[in-house]
Amino acid sequence: MRAAMSAQRNNTDKADALGIAHLMRTGWFRQAYIKSQDCYRTKLLLTHRRNLKAKFLDLENAIRHSLKSFGIRLSKVGRAAFEQAVRKAVADDPLSAELMDAMLTARAALWKQYCRLHDVVVKIVARNETCRRFMAIPGVGPVTALSFMTAIDDPSRFRRSRDVAASFGLTSRRWQSGSTIDVQGRISKAGDADVRRALYEAASGLMTRFKGADKVKSWGQAIAKRSCHRKACVAVARKLAVIMHALWSDGTFYVGDPAASQADAGRRAHDKARKLLGAHR
Repeated sequence: MRAAMSAQRNNTDKADALGIAHLMRTGWFRQAYIKSQDCYRTKLLLTHRRNLKAKFLDLENAIRHSLKSFGIRLSKVGRAAFEQAVRKAVADDPLSAELMDAMLTARAALWKQYCRLHDVVVKIVARNETCRRFMAIPGVGPVTALSFMTAIDDPSRFRRSRDVAASFGLTSRRWQSGSTIDVQGRISKAGDADVRRALYEAASGLMTRFKGADKVKSWGQAIAKRSCHRKACVAVARKLAVIMHALWSDGTFYVGDPAASQADAGRRAHDKARKLLGAHR
């Protein structure tokens, strides 16, 4: 609307009203879908969880950068031993020890609240049947399942499952002009960036960490051999979006192993959710 109205010579209220009326006659608009209140609340939960984790990592990186100025590197220190290693490194300097104590206290508080929100996410996922079916797919965890369900809200608003991947910006852009120019570029990156990021992480986990037999994994590995790992992960993420929407619409479970059945897949999904809920009690 803004691009079309900027072509007018005079920008007055009367001209704007006439221009809006002309655009409505052309039919260049779509019906907007308003999600439910529960989806907006769940989206807020996921956003705050991600923000707390980002702030936690910012503080941790700031501490590492401060120590690096004095020639101290903490490259092989894990998250559990991080605080002890920092306190040991600045024990001989009272001022640095006071500064690091304040930073480590803030870091611990952020991590505690992040774990609190993550537990809420895990409990919601474990009690939701749709999310449990999503988690039967290798690589799909509670954050990916809940992010996808929140972004879709109603699977019937997509006529075809392959349209879901395009709505999340996982399909390629295309420039075509005449018969000589036809370029297929990178993905459009339209739609919800959090869902796109979660699907890419799930695809990467399926490609690199899952050790079992899986049809989607084999398909992605074939793409990686003739192209590269990143493009294969994007293709697998696009495939996962299509599969998850189809599972949601049909009410079935994901069967990645040709030797397995729907009953085995459903049992695996429930066991995975039970273990996940038991680990966070």
